[in-house]
Amino acid sequence: MENHVVLTACIAEVEPLRYTPAGLPALDLRIEHESQQQEAGTQRKVTAAVKAVAFGALAERLARQAPGSSWKFQGFLATPRNSKTVVMHIQDIQQN
Repeated sequence: MENHVVLTACIAEVEPLRYTPAGLPALDLRIEHESQQQEAGTQRKVTAAVKAVAFGALAERLARQAPGSSWKFQGFLATPRNSKTVVMHIQDIQQN
């Protein structure tokens, strides 16, 4: 089964860099997307705010980026334990 997400979005909020119990850098952030999409033959304005997380060197790199900067995020979706919200796990970024 496939679980792959690609989203162009801006960094909206960044929590302070933290470390997992194993010592791995981790970063929680919120990214925001806005675009025009075709749906049922009509143009529709789409906005989405997405909770996201990054680990390792990627977390350290994202922690240094300015809020409001635009990126192409790639990763997968997962629901954390004891939660009902979906979180995007970021595996790669490219400056937009």
